[in-house]
Amino acid sequence: MTFSGLRIGALGAARISPMALIRPARSIDGVAVTAVAARDRTRAEKFARKHGVEKVHDSYDALLADPDIDAIYNPLPNSLHAEWTLRALDAGKHVLCEKPFTSNASEAERVHQAAEQSDRIVMEAFHYRYHPLAQRMRDLVASGDLGRPTFVETWMCIPLPLPGDIRYRLELAGGATMDTGCYAIHVARTISGEEPTVVSARAKLASEGVDRAMAAEVRFPSGAKGRINCSLWSWKLGKIAAVVELDGGEIRVTNPVVPQFFHSVKWRKAGGAWTKEKFPKKPTYAYQLEAFRDAIVDGKPFPTTTAEAVKNMKVVDAIYRAAGMSPRA
Repeated sequence: MTFSGLRIGALGAARISPMALIRPARSIDGVAVTAVAARDRTRAEKFARKHGVEKVHDSYDALLADPDIDAIYNPLPNSLHAEWTLRALDAGKHVLCEKPFTSNASEAERVHQAAEQSDRIVMEAFHYRYHPLAQRMRDLVASGDLGRPTFVETWMCIPLPLPGDIRYRLELAGGATMDTGCYAIHVARTISGEEPTVVSARAKLASEGVDRAMAAEVRFPSGAKGRINCSLWSWKLGKIAAVVELDGGEIRVTNPVVPQFFHSVKWRKAGGAWTKEKFPKKPTYAYQLEAFRDAIVDGKPFPTTTAEAVKNMKVVDAIYRAAGMSPRA
């Protein structure tokens, strides 16, 4: 029987694909991963056999030309995100593109304009934003019940001591700020509901032009100050968190990015006791894929739009410039 729902093809056999796409699709009605293409067909065939993907294409172009594919998942190296998202749009496909959206803000703007001129959905894959925990963080601040934010700090620090990994390669638009930093930036923007201005930034380098860690001081239009921390390898081996100080309270969140594994959310009014909250263990990636399907099938709005992607990439670029580095080319 022919599948009648949303048919997704994967560009490449990336390590993230099983967690971000394959496994969620198995549990979501009206979604199926039906094709894959990789530069190495043998690798694509191995991926397809392991994950039960029906069709293997000889090239990315062949996948885009497949009339039985409705949407494309783009987990390619950062430097290829813009090119293949644009090609997918030209082929009439919807796109779920991994973060960071592009190599820089200029590329992001180009993709945004192309998406606006099409009737296709393009979603940046900040999966955490679709989990109820993310919306709760934003609502706690936006409600005003705890007062106005005075300081916002976020961390996305992971141990990745693999200098040969693509995330450390400048020609592939690598670096900590591109990889983990785009999350720390996005969480700060999501919580505050504002666009930060970068005041200063300090980088630790893995090699010339490639940051393994970054810390940036920012200021928000409301007057609140902030700090954004990220690393692939630094003294802070592991920390994924957010703290908001407000003039009437405080919010502390541990692991807002993948809360299905573990998380802690607590808040209090000034001088009061902590209130702790728990959220579903349903994977962030499942929420995201449902939102992608609903945007395409039912026209439902979603938060990680191309316009939002441009804003996030502008902060990424500004942090590199403040650190005396060049944005990714």
